[in-house]
Amino acid sequence: MHPTFAPYPTTRFRRLRATPALRDLVQETVVTAADLIWPVFVVDGEGVEQPVVSMPGVVRRSVDKVVEAAQEAADLGIPAICLFPYTDPSKKTLDCAEAWNPDNLSNTATRAIKAAVPNIAVMTDVALDPYSATGHDGFVVDGEIVNDETVEALVKQALSQAEAGCDIIGPSDMMDGRIGAIRGALEGAGHQKVCIMSYAAKYASAYYGPFRDAVGASGALKGDKTTYQMDAGNSDEAMRLIARDLAEGADMVMVKPGQPYLDICRRAKDTFGAPTFAYQVSGEYAMIEAAAQNGWIDGDRVMMESLQAFKRAGCDGILTYFAPRVARALA
Repeated sequence: MHPTFAPYPTTRFRRLRATPALRDLVQETVVTAADLIWPVFVVDGEGVEQPVVSMPGVVRRSVDKVVEAAQEAADLGIPAICLFPYTDPSKKTLDCAEAWNPDNLSNTATRAIKAAVPNIAVMTDVALDPYSATGHDGFVVDGEIVNDETVEALVKQALSQAEAGCDIIGPSDMMDGRIGAIRGALEGAGHQKVCIMSYAAKYASAYYGPFRDAVGASGALKGDKTTYQMDAGNSDEAMRLIARDLAEGADMVMVKPGQPYLDICRRAKDTFGAPTFAYQVSGEYAMIEAAAQNGWIDGDRVMMESLQAFKRAGCDGILTYFAPRVARALA
């Protein structure tokens, strides 16, 4: 009599885990340098690299140092760099006019990068908070963040960035109708090749704190952003927002923050199939770095594991402060 079942398992999943070569051969999700966008902070001056205390390893760079960072990114195979300005407080006003100044930090850095490293894509941020005395992404009138007046300003800001030579416009403001307005303005001004990556599902999150330190917005903010950024409890609303922004002319969509919202990334990719990105925001980065510095986790392994999670959830790419470190590790 032969037993109905073999005495040992015929399917041994461990066979394919036995060696690094076999594990690499069957790995389903792979992170490459080409998946990364590196957010960098720009500050006035020359030869400047100011550490951001709440983001260990991250610095604010003067334009010349940002150009060096862009060259480093290109050499590492990172396809895009994203600019965020640290605006001098004296230039922060209620009318936010510095946002569309042709010679503001973002536009100056864009031109410098495109002159020195023409093959790297430059992404810029469209929102008023780096330039506002209130710290909000839009104009504040009688205590309310007003939508349509803000959109008019965002259009001027986006056009100034396109004229400076950026490749990707990143509206992060969460005003209604801004994608359609920006897309129409870009087309009308002859900037048909400029892409829009919409911060389509941007949540009113507590994970942004270190970023606000980095751009000098922490002290300026009056109130919170819950009237225009998303409620953390909402998922269906994110799909409606993404659908709208794609219909209005967005080329790519973003979920922000990233890891706490992997379900949104997955739903977005499955539902729309559009290029989908996640932003591994400052709080996510800072928590990993702080735990690693205290010896509580293996920082390099957690860094890589966190990025694999985004790819596994359907993301085509990730904005991450780890970008150059990851690219060097992969190389």
